[in-house]
Amino acid sequence: MIDELDLAFDEHAERGKPRHRRSARGGKSGGVKSAMAFLMAFILLAVLGGGAYFGYNKVRGFFTAADYDGPGTGTIQVQIKENSTLTEMGNVLVDADVVKSTKAFTDAAEKNPRGKNIQPGTYNMRRQMAAAEAVTLLLDPKSRVSNGITIPEGKTAKQVYDILAKATGVPVAEFEKAGKNPEALGVPDFWFNRTDKQRVTKSIEGFLFPDTYEFEPNATATQMLEDMVQHFLLVAKEIDFVAVVEKERKISPYEALTVASLAQAEAGNVADLGKVARVAYNRIYSGNFPCNCLQFDVGINYYYQLTGKPTKPSKDMTLAELEDPKNPYRTHGKPGLTPTPINNPGEAALRGAMRPPAGAWLFFVAIDKQGHSAFASTLEQHRKNEATARKNGVL
Repeated sequence: MIDELDLAFDEHAERGKPRHRRSARGGKSGGVKSAMAFLMAFILLAVLGGGAYFGYNKVRGFFTAADYDGPGTGTIQVQIKENSTLTEMGNVLVDADVVKSTKAFTDAAEKNPRGKNIQPGTYNMRRQMAAAEAVTLLLDPKSRVSNGITIPEGKTAKQVYDILAKATGVPVAEFEKAGKNPEALGVPDFWFNRTDKQRVTKSIEGFLFPDTYEFEPNATATQMLEDMVQHFLLVAKEIDFVAVVEKERKISPYEALTVASLAQAEAGNVADLGKVARVAYNRIYSGNFPCNCLQFDVGINYYYQLTGKPTKPSKDMTLAELEDPKNPYRTHGKPGLTPTPINNPGEAALRGAMRPPAGAWLFFVAIDKQGHSAFASTLEQHRKNEATARKNGVL
C-alpha cells in the first residue's frame, strides 16, 4: 500500500522532466494506479481517524465518573451521619446502589450551589439515580424522614427513658439497665470528683443532654444514651464548663452540674437561671446562711420520683418530709448539695451555674404566673416579695 502511494506521489512530484504523451495503455495503467492510491489514502485516513476517535472515547472514559441516567426506581432509605463529608455521603449512596460512583456524586454536589447544605438524617431515596438527581433529592426537605425525638430541658433520666421508649419502641427496662453504668456510656471518671465532702454517687443524671436527636434506625438503648452523653460532653467543651468552674467557682464540675440542675428545676424562666444558681452558691459556700443548707424543695420530689412515690407541691410538704433523714436528696437540715444532679439541664442552665451574675441574694420566690422570681439578700425583703406573690395568686 505504501509503495503505491509513493509511486502516485512521485509521478506528481517530479520536476524538470517534459511531460510526453503516453500510449492509451500507459494512460489507463496510470489512471488505475492513481485511483487506487487515492482510495488507499482515504481508507488510511479513515482508519487513523476512527482510531483517534476510539482513543478519545477510551481516554475520556478514564476521566468521566460512572453515573446512572434518570431519576431511578423504587425506594430505599439511607442515613447521612453527622459531620459526613461529600465523599463519605457518596460512599453510603454507592453501597446502597443509589448512585453509580462516589465521584459522580461529589462532582454533582460541587456543581450544585446548595450541594454543601446536605443535612444529616435519614432520607427516602431511589435506586440507580443520576448523581445530580440524588443531590437534588437530598436537598429536598420532603425526602427527609423525620425521626426526631425532642428531650426538653429539666427532664430526669427516668422521664428521658419514658420519652425514648415511646418514640422508639425500645423498652424502658433496657434504658434503665444501660443507664446504670454512666462511665460505660462515655462519662469520664473525673466528672464524679467532689470538693464538698459529700459522698460520691455515680449517676447518669445530668449527662443526658436535652436536644432533638435523630438516632440511627434500630439503635439500641445503649447507643442512644451514648449519643446523648457525647452531646453533653461536646457542649461542655464548647462553653469551657470544666475549666471555668474549677478556676472561677473553685468547685468541682460535678457540683456545678448539680447546681445547674437545681436551677433548671427552680427557675421559672431562662432569665432567672443564673440568679438561682447564685442563691445556691451563696447558701452553701458563703457561710452567710444557716448550716450552709440549700433548702430547695425540689430535691424531695426527685427522690419521690426515683422511689415511685407521688410528688407534691412545696406548699403541701410537711417539715417532717423536708427533713426526713431517710431521704438522701433532702436539702433542709443538712448542709451541701444533693448526692447527684436532679435532672438534665440545658446549655443556659450550665452557663448560669458556670458564671452566675454577681449578687448577695439568699432568697427568691416566684411572683407572677409567667414564672418570674424576685430575689432578696435579707429575710425582710424576702417577706415583702412573698406578699407580692400572694397578691398575684402564685403563693
